[in-house]
Amino acid sequence: MNEEKLRQAVNNRRNTFPEHGIRVPAEVMQTFISNLFLRAGLSDDHAGLMGRILTGNDLRCVFSHGTSACQQYLGLLRDGGINPRPDIKVVHEAPGALVLDGDGGLGYFPCWRGTEQLIAKAKENGSAVLTTRNHHHFGAAGNYTRLAVGHGCIGLAASNHRNPREPDQPIYSTITSSPLSIAIPTGEQPPLILDMGGSIIGFNEDDFAANPTAFFKAFGLSNVIQVLGGAVAGIYLEHCVEGPWIANQGAFIAVFDTAHLAGEGEVAMRVDQYVGEARRMQPVPGTDHAELPGGVEWSWERENRKEGIPVGDKHRALLEELATEWGVEAPFGAWEGTAF
Repeated sequence: MNEEKLRQAVNNRRNTFPEHGIRVPAEVMQTFISNLFLRAGLSDDHAGLMGRILTGNDLRCVFSHGTSACQQYLGLLRDGGINPRPDIKVVHEAPGALVLDGDGGLGYFPCWRGTEQLIAKAKENGSAVLTTRNHHHFGAAGNYTRLAVGHGCIGLAASNHRNPREPDQPIYSTITSSPLSIAIPTGEQPPLILDMGGSIIGFNEDDFAANPTAFFKAFGLSNVIQVLGGAVAGIYLEHCVEGPWIANQGAFIAVFDTAHLAGEGEVAMRVDQYVGEARRMQPVPGTDHAELPGGVEWSWERENRKEGIPVGDKHRALLEELATEWGVEAPFGAWEGTAF
């Protein structure tokens, strides 16, 4: 495969810089998204959180889990599938643990606030674990591990939604895209952030015969993610299944304070050395420079905070349709001069 075909293969993904669009300042996008959720009935606090998190993913060009997700969330809020005013309840709390019930709302709310509490617990005790249940989608798993990294902690996050395991189904159908993120803090280098779905490879008889090892690794990883973010979290409890909302998801989030593993900043220094050496290696074919997981998003965020979020033509059209539907003024016309 020649260099151009390799480059096209690398860029043939959802989360890449758009070819055509405009640049919109992050604070403008954040306010717009928050206003949409306010019109949908969310509290000021929850609407503001949605604006910050979804805009943050756009900054990193993780558009699959950024502001375009508003279409799905707002539709479910409009149709009564998601509780717009959830009462997040503490089910259990200990020095190193927290269990939250999301009351049928979006999963962002118990998971974000819960992770903030975990970080405080980990700072005191070294580590802490959160499980959440009875809520809808929690977005990108990396939202929560990045929050941990920002406080000098290692973060792990997994989520799952209820799905059947019927006797007449093949066992390989348990491979799903349920997400996993593991993030490790650095100092000067980009943090090392794995943020992925568990469906690395599905089952195909020919591929399985040629390389069964790859299948069994994907099979094992996917099921571990689902058990942590699902069964362990409690998504099959009766009140979650029978409740009035589409509250079919849960999460497992863990935080580890690196200051309990070595001197203050020492772990970050060690990881900095590793990441820095790796970034000086030869890049993956079809890319311009070597990066570990999270490095490309780190670079995009730095650029886009300065230049503005790249909003592709289809992305803009979707958000403008939502603005019309919900009676919120779309801000994009003011940035026509940034067209690329």
